Amino acid sequence: MSEPSEWQTRIAGEWHGRPSLFDGQGVWCGYEDIRRSSVFEDGKTMYYMDGGLEGGGKLAGQFRLGAPFAFGVIDSDADRVYTGPDFYGTGQPYGGFVDAHYYGPGWQVDLNTWNHNLPDGETQVYSSVLYQGWTVVGCFNGVYKRPSSPDYDIPGHLAAETRNGPVPFILPTKQTGGYTGVCELWGADQKLIGDVTVTLELEPIDLLRTRAHVTWSGAIERSYTVEQRRDGTKMFYEGPDAWGNSQAFGRANFPSVHFTDVTKIKGREFMIDATPGMSAGETLAVNYEVFEGNRLSGVIHGVLTWR
Repeated sequence: MSEPSEWQTRIAGEWHGRPSLFDGQGVWCGYEDIRRSSVFEDGKTMYYMDGGLEGGGKLAGQFRLGAPFAFGVIDSDADRVYTGPDFYGTGQPYGGFVDAHYYGPGWQVDLNTWNHNLPDGETQVYSSVLYQGWTVVGCFNGVYKRPSSPDYDIPGHLAAETRNGPVPFILPTKQTGGYTGVCELWGADQKLIGDVTVTLELEPIDLLRTRAHVTWSGAIERSYTVEQRRDGTKMFYEGPDAWGNSQAFGRANFPSVHFTDVTKIKGREFMIDATPGMSAGETLAVNYEVFEGNRLSGVIHGVLTWR
């Protein structure tokens, strides 16, 4: 193709971040100092990742490399194919969100990466869940910035990611209220269906249990109530309208929820403004993949704010 895809145009330029590394149980291990860029030239796209691991605990040896990453991409808004040498696989964009599955020979892990470009055009919420076969062995996640102004405080952003990256995901435990926002619904065919207003109303029961009332309205309609029970970095959804569990890695919570019909969801809920202390954040970037049985039927993504 002679012109970059819409997704490639969205992510062009250099992004700055300091994602945290967690082990498979959600225990924080260290940081990955990363500068990411992509270049579309002569009909081809090359990705470059430079940086280094700080800390890492028991994962340090596996995720330390002696040279920057570089890999080619067959650019497309349908199937983006990663052609190596450092990553092999594919990714599918749904507007401002991409779901990518690929293998990294240097890290010796299979990766499921979710990148969500927020509407401000300069913020990207990133996670890579790392697998050995079907077993989760770790997760990288964090917030990247692509400054729109030369005066943007990049060191300040990296300092904030250093402070906030290890903060565990939590929802308010004493305050009744809710998160709400207008999200986009994309079909499995990667075409925009329309807007969905997502509301997550919370009614705390005690410090570990909350009754959640969830409503989707607009291009897709659904409402359900579920009792959520938190146990460290894990959460359990225990009816009456949905059942499932989740695993959090720092600020990112990854739920798998089954309804009482054929529908189920796999998602990521990222508390962007979480900070150390006895409180929850107020800005939640959400991504939900909706399945009918084992068939993907839609992708919801957007930003919810506390009210």
